[in-house]
Amino acid sequence: VQLQASGGGLVQAGGSLRLSCAASGHMFGTYAAGWFRRPLGKDLEIVAAINWLGDLTYYPDSVKVRFSISRDNAKNTMYLQMNNLKPEDSALYYCAVARGSYNYTGFDRYNFWGRGTQVTVSS
Repeated sequence: VQLQASGGGLVQAGGSLRLSCAASGHMFGTYAAGWFRRPLGKDLEIVAAINWLGDLTYYPDSVKVRFSISRDNAKNTMYLQMNNLKPEDSALYYCAVARGSYNYTGFDRYNFWGRGTQVTVSS
């Protein structure tokens, strides 16, 4: 599976961005999926996760309510809607998929990763 993330950019605090991640192949609809981010100089952290069907999600407290993950298996695409962005949301964002059905939260559970897309939030 190859993943291509897009939609990053520069936005002012309080603004919104929508990230997309297009997947190749025919297995995407059977895989769990997630978004991760790595702020400059910090560790990788999970932002959102979704199960294969799209009816089970996970968010850490830092983004809960503000971020929303979704997927369209017919289009082999997943999304991350980010609202009310804060400067601390600035990071390189990665999409990833995992063999399996659930909304996994550990980065080591994910098998395929896309190249990151930069999100910068100015204050």
